[in-house]
Amino acid sequence: MGVRIKATGTSRGGSTNSIVEHSGHAARISLERAGIGPEQVGVLINAGVFRDSNTVEPAVSALIQKAAGIGLDYHSKDDPRTFSFDLMNGAVGVLNAVQVASSVLATGGVEHVLIVSGDTHPSLERFAADDEFPYATAGAALLLERTDDAEGFGRVHTVTGAGGPAVESYVDTATMGTVGRSLMTVERDPDFTDRLLGVAVQAARAALADQDLSGVALIASTPAPEFPKLLADTLGIDQDSVHTPDLSDGDPHTAALTLAYDRAVAGDSLGGYSRVLFVAAGAGPSAAAVLYQLPA
Repeated sequence: MGVRIKATGTSRGGSTNSIVEHSGHAARISLERAGIGPEQVGVLINAGVFRDSNTVEPAVSALIQKAAGIGLDYHSKDDPRTFSFDLMNGAVGVLNAVQVASSVLATGGVEHVLIVSGDTHPSLERFAADDEFPYATAGAALLLERTDDAEGFGRVHTVTGAGGPAVESYVDTATMGTVGRSLMTVERDPDFTDRLLGVAVQAARAALADQDLSGVALIASTPAPEFPKLLADTLGIDQDSVHTPDLSDGDPHTAALTLAYDRAVAGDSLGGYSRVLFVAAGAGPSAAAVLYQLPA
C-alpha cells in the first residue's frame, strides 16, 4: 500500500491576506482538479502556523474546513463526516501531516486526506515578507489518496537538532498590550540557515539510504532563498533537479513544499524524473525528508 498525491491547489495574492480564505480556496481548487466532492474528504489537517489575528480557538482547521465547504451539513446519521485538526511543527508540519495521513489512509476508513498549509501576518495587512516578519502570505492544499502500487510516499524520516530553537516566534504579551492580535515577534539565530541545513542533510540522507541520485528531483523548504541549492550541493544532487516555489514575496514557510510541487507539475518540469525528494527544515531545529515515487 502507498499514499499518493491526487491533486494540489494553491492560493496567493488577490484581495485578501486571510490564511483561512487562502487555504480554503486552495482546498476547493484541489478538489475541483481531482474531480471529487467535499464528502469524499475524511480528514483535513492544517499545518499552518501564523494565522489571522493570532487566532487560538477554535482550531484554524475548522475555519478552513468551513471556508472550503467540506462537511458543513448533516442530514442523517449516515452522512459522511470530516474530522479536522491543526498539526503545527513549523516548516516541517506538512511532512508530519503526510506521516499521519499515511496511517489514516492505511486503515481504509477514509477515501482522501486533505493537508492544507500556509501562513499570513496576523495583522492581515501584509502579504510580502520583510526583515521583521520573514514569511509571505500563501495557502496550499495537498490531496492524498491510497494506492495499491509502489507509487507515492515512502517512509518519512525525521531529525531533531540540539542547542535549542534556531527560530523563535511569539507574541510578547508584556509589551504588546491591546494590539497583540495583530503582531508577532520572530527571532532567528545568526547561523539559523547553517543549523537548519545540518538537520536537513541528516534527514535527507536517511530518506535516500545510499540510493542512486539519478532521476531524483529535490523540493525543499525555503527558510532562505539559497537553502534548496545549498542542500542539493551538500547531497550531491544536480542543481537542475532543484524545484522551488515562487519566492518573489518571500518564504511561503509551511506552504513551500506544496507550492513548489504544484509549480513543477504545472510547468511539466518533473517529466524526466522518477522520484521527488521532499525535505523540510524548521525552527526546532528539526527536519523531515521523504522520497516520493512518481507515476511511471
